[in-house]
Amino acid sequence: MNVNYLTTLLLCVVTFTSFANTTDSPIKDSAKKKQINYQISDKPNIVFVITDDQGYGDLSSHGNPIVKTPNIDQLGKESVSLTNYHVAPTCAPTRAGLLTGRWNNRTGVWHTIMGRSMLLENEKTLADLLKVNGYQTAMFGKWHLGDNYPYRPHDRGFDLAYYHGGGGVGQTPDHWNNAYFDDTYMRNDVKEQGSGFVTDVLFDEAISYIDMAKDNDKPFFAYISTNAPHGPMHAPKEYADIYKNKTYKDKKLSVPVQHFLGMITNIDDNVAKLRQYLADNNLTENTIFIFTTDNGTSTGDKIFNAGMNGKKGSAFDGGHRVPFFIHWPAGKLNKPVKQNTITSFVDVVPTLLDLTQSNNTLAVNFDGVSIKPLLFSTESSLSNEPWPDRVIFTDSQRVLTPKKWRKSAVMTNRWRLIDGKKLYDMTKDPSQQNNIAKANPEIVQNLRKAYENWWQDISTSFAEPTAIHIGDNKANPVSLTSHDWLGNNAKVPWQQRSIRQAIREKDGKHKGYWYLDIKAAGQYKITLSRWPLEVETAITSGMPAGATVAGSRAFRATTGQAFNAVTSTINIAKQSQSKAVAPNDVTVEYELSLPKGKTKLVATFADKDQQELGAYYVQVEKLNERIN
Repeated sequence: MNVNYLTTLLLCVVTFTSFANTTDSPIKDSAKKKQINYQISDKPNIVFVITDDQGYGDLSSHGNPIVKTPNIDQLGKESVSLTNYHVAPTCAPTRAGLLTGRWNNRTGVWHTIMGRSMLLENEKTLADLLKVNGYQTAMFGKWHLGDNYPYRPHDRGFDLAYYHGGGGVGQTPDHWNNAYFDDTYMRNDVKEQGSGFVTDVLFDEAISYIDMAKDNDKPFFAYISTNAPHGPMHAPKEYADIYKNKTYKDKKLSVPVQHFLGMITNIDDNVAKLRQYLADNNLTENTIFIFTTDNGTSTGDKIFNAGMNGKKGSAFDGGHRVPFFIHWPAGKLNKPVKQNTITSFVDVVPTLLDLTQSNNTLAVNFDGVSIKPLLFSTESSLSNEPWPDRVIFTDSQRVLTPKKWRKSAVMTNRWRLIDGKKLYDMTKDPSQQNNIAKANPEIVQNLRKAYENWWQDISTSFAEPTAIHIGDNKANPVSLTSHDWLGNNAKVPWQQRSIRQAIREKDGKHKGYWYLDIKAAGQYKITLSRWPLEVETAITSGMPAGATVAGSRAFRATTGQAFNAVTSTINIAKQSQSKAVAPNDVTVEYELSLPKGKTKLVATFADKDQQELGAYYVQVEKLNERIN
């Protein structure tokens, strides 16, 4: 069921506001010099830039008095800007809805950890859809929808994936000791050393890819998903120094805030570099260039929040209303237009298919709609068919199983129903300060009914966790990390500082597990380790703190605590085995026969007092030469 409209409410007037004048772009357009004529029938290229934890108010063009973003501001002046565009309040859920055109909860992604950030296997992404329509596809940076087959980006329609692990640099699935500079990345299946600051590396890789792809007889889709400005806050010195002596309300900006803003300005310069490359290579005219972000600000709200209530994780607008600029000269989307009609992240895929004249060949049942008429609204395309007021939804779950009404927002152009109880009139109260639910019971009832229908529709996918495949020819062995532990109230070490701190349950009994899909019966080797295999450190050993990085405290700058394990245990497929742990053991290996099917895997270490520590890193390998 696709709940798009609240028919019981009055239609709202669709309003459009445009800037008075267009300023000349600082980008030198080489295509103009050569007078290349593009036909609208030619499929456009797509460059999609999405940043991490940068809110609507973290742009100078939106009124921020501190941050410097002249290049993104200029892009906005040459674009249609969606000023009432909403995503999920956190990272992975937004990516799931954005890349599928379907409500993120439906796709199995409602958390950022605990196995709930893996996109269900049967879901199709924008890359899948564009690829069958003749596109070359590549992604760069943050994926956050699964680190194991079949959930990796190169399993989900991207020909090339250049990315870091987990939901951010330095998280548990990421290469050990990555800390924003000179990090190791994955190029599809192969680890590769990078050089320089993470955002610079990602944009340079994207430009190198486009430089190759432009000479092929196919359009390209380049998805650039930055880790910045997600914490911990580390910016190159020259960017952090821009804000070193800045004050706000007579207070000097803290070091983390200096680096948060520095990361944003670094992104801004990279956007300029990429746009200049496109211009120099005659690609600007027929490239759809999108800039957006994944949720509300994590850090900038105390400086400027564009008059909104809430930040990242909140059901209020500050948690999920974000910038969205779309620029496409050949499609005449290069005028400074502000579109104020409510739109959603689930609209992006159907809209891009519409703009590129691509077919929904994979028969995806979208929850979003094409907003093409809104993008071209200045050409009076809505004069005969008014855009109906819609009901859209978002929530912040961050629990093992979604809970009805938890941190939820039911939204129309005018109304916001928060947590099913609090009602706000956005035409009169855009800061959401005055709850008027008691005075408007009929509106509350109508919005609650829409949510109930939506919840009934999407909740059918909640029953079973997303399972990691093992014993498959396409990925053997498989490396598991504690980032994907499931379990009610399980303490999940999702980043490398927690690994170093030997994070575990307070009662000393481990509660987390991995949910696996054994694709073929046979003999398996299961290797348990406390530390990632690449560091070859004993299970019982501590670890020196790694090098510091300017800005916030780096994950690796924490001393690794020892854990005096004496035994290890695994439980899988109704089998339980234990082995001793010697003081110098880096790993403990088990070999056992496993049946085909889905199962849980629990792996632990225990000290002499039977205090348990979950095995943070486990490798599972099918031993047969051929997997049937």
